[in-house]
Amino acid sequence: MEARASLLRRASVIALLGNALLAATKLAVGFIAGSLAVVGDGIDSSADVVIALVTLFTARIVDKPGDREHPYGHSRAETVATTVLSFIVFFAGSQLLVRSVSALIGGEATELPSTLAILVTLFSIAGKLLLAWSQFYYGKKASSSMLVANGRNLRSDVLVSCSVLAGLGFTFVLRMPVLDRITALLVSLWIIKVAAGIFREANTELMDGTEGEGPYGEVFAAVSSVPGAGNPHRTRVRRLGSLLVVDLDIEVEPELSVAAAHAIAVEVERAIKRALPEVYDVIVHVEPRGNSEEERFGLRP
Repeated sequence: MEARASLLRRASVIALLGNALLAATKLAVGFIAGSLAVVGDGIDSSADVVIALVTLFTARIVDKPGDREHPYGHSRAETVATTVLSFIVFFAGSQLLVRSVSALIGGEATELPSTLAILVTLFSIAGKLLLAWSQFYYGKKASSSMLVANGRNLRSDVLVSCSVLAGLGFTFVLRMPVLDRITALLVSLWIIKVAAGIFREANTELMDGTEGEGPYGEVFAAVSSVPGAGNPHRTRVRRLGSLLVVDLDIEVEPELSVAAAHAIAVEVERAIKRALPEVYDVIVHVEPRGNSEEERFGLRP
């Protein structure tokens, strides 16, 4: 856990310093060059600075061991942070949306932006590509959904900057300053879309859900590989940050001794952990074969 927390902190510092540099540069050049699209791109990078601070703070929390109030540990702080991240991104996008619409309706800025806006946008694309790569790299290495989500956010920022670059290009070629405002509007809508996607994934985890069939196929296959274990049911898998908790019932022959049934349950636990290395805990409830009970929760093959 200590090594994983170290990876989270390292990725957060890289994102913090890189986005701070990009945000300051784009905001300054955006105002100087008179480009609302570049200012919007700078606002987006400013949100990324806040995201990096949240990630850095979260890395300290997930490093704490379990206690009386948190027997499962503090890994889900990462999911909460991802949810906060989605709201920050959404706020940045909505602010830019309001500013863009106001500028279009009010007919602001009839002058063409400075060519300096194009240069800083090219710089932003290169910087965001490097930052996105760093978040994906450390996210996969640490099995961190929070870092991977931030990597996707930064990757979408590359598309944002490319859109800004294209909008600036058309603005200069067609000599129409209003295109810069339209580009800023489109950028804001894309940022809001990214925020909704991040929130949806985090909410699935907070509700103890999984994407598609999730890891259930691996769990059922692991149970079937254990001699004497049958009919896995009331199977529930929930995620705690990068970890999984598996809860299931199995059936064994009713004439087996308690010790023999327990040995089968232990082997089921080991098989599941071999199939899913990210499993934190497995809870196996043993029942006699043919047992019939009402099932309100959980899945079966």
